Parts: sequence; C-alpha cells; structure tokens
Amino acid sequence: MTQFRQIRTDEIPLLDEFLYEAIFIPDGFSAPPKSIIENEDLQVYVRDFGNQLDDRCLVAECDGKIVGAVWTRVMNDYGHIADGIPSLAMSLYKEYRNKGIGTELLKRILQLLRKEGYKQVSLSVQKANYAVRMYRKVGFEVHKETEEEYIMICDFDNG
Repeated sequence: MTQFRQIRTDEIPLLDEFLYEAIFIPDGFSAPPKSIIENEDLQVYVRDFGNQLDDRCLVAECDGKIVGAVWTRVMNDYGHIADGIPSLAMSLYKEYRNKGIGTELLKRILQLLRKEGYKQVSLSVQKANYAVRMYRKVGFEVHKETEEEYIMICDFDNG
C-alpha cells in the first residue's frame, strides 16, 4: 500500500535522486551521467531545499521505501512564468510508474498549494514525455511552448 506524506528533513537529500529520475530520456537515447544534476540549471530545483519559504514536497512511500516525490518552490527555472508562482518538479522510480502513484502525488500537492493560498503552479515538460497526459488530466494547460517542450500552468481559480 502506498502512503503519501510530507518529506522529512532527513530525507531531503533524496531529492537529488528524484531530480535525476525526472530527466526525460526519449526512446533511443542514453541516460546522461548522474553528475548532470550538478549543473546550475538543475541545482535550482534542489539546492538548500526546505530553507525557502515556498518549498513544499510530498513523497510516496511503498513498504517503507520512498518511491516518488513531487516538490515545488518559487524559482527561476525552465517552467518559470512569473515571480511568486511556484514551479513543480516530480518523478517516480521507473518500476512505480503507470500505477496511479504519480497522479495521486500530483493531486495532493495541488490540493496543498490551493489550500495554502497559491493561485497557480507551473512546470516545464518535454512534449514527448508521457507525463503530459497526466498533467492535463489534473488541470494543467499549455501556457506556451517551444519546439521541444511545454510550459504548463495549473490555475487554481479555474479549478
């Protein structure tokens, strides 16, 4: 059975693993080295997590093991749309995908953000990523797009 809860302070280092798992690797491509998460444009998602006012993270736990995480913070990242609007990142270990765990994690963080008074949350996702369907299903809409990715927004005033 899967439990969903807030991340504990001692578990925050796991976000490095989930950041790596969040990197979309299209079919036919090799995974980048794990050191890629040291790049500044990725460190913005995890550096000093828990120390900023807007940092939020929920985890999915199965049989005592954390198998997924969804986290938000106000940052200037790939999905940034405006100051004060948190950006979202999430991932699950591969063997736990397509079981509804990610959708439930996503619904729960959106509920938390709405309850805490946030009006929107944004994210960036590769167009080819199967997660696009999940994001749309829970209320995200395309805000703008590039050749390869969507910047999506979930607007709580409309949901």
